[in-house]
Amino acid sequence: MCSTEPVNCFPVLVNILSNTFLRLLNSTASFRVWSKLFYMEETPELKHYIFFGLFTYLLVLIAGLPPLFAMSNVEDYKVRSTSC
Repeated sequence: MCSTEPVNCFPVLVNILSNTFLRLLNSTASFRVWSKLFYMEETPELKHYIFFGLFTYLLVLIAGLPPLFAMSNVEDYKVRSTSC
């Protein structure tokens, strides 16, 4: 069923057990296992989602940085710290 390497054998074993349990429960669903690691087709739609996801993440990050510096300056002002 699978090679002797645990990396390849464990997913196959989980697939066999899962499909067995599904059949015991009279389910028509099944699991599939691929031998390719990180299967991914490059489509323009996928690139679009990745770009806008990262863009949104960076916008949130950039929006959170100025208050961090402002709070640092306010804390310095409160304790009346001076730079040497």
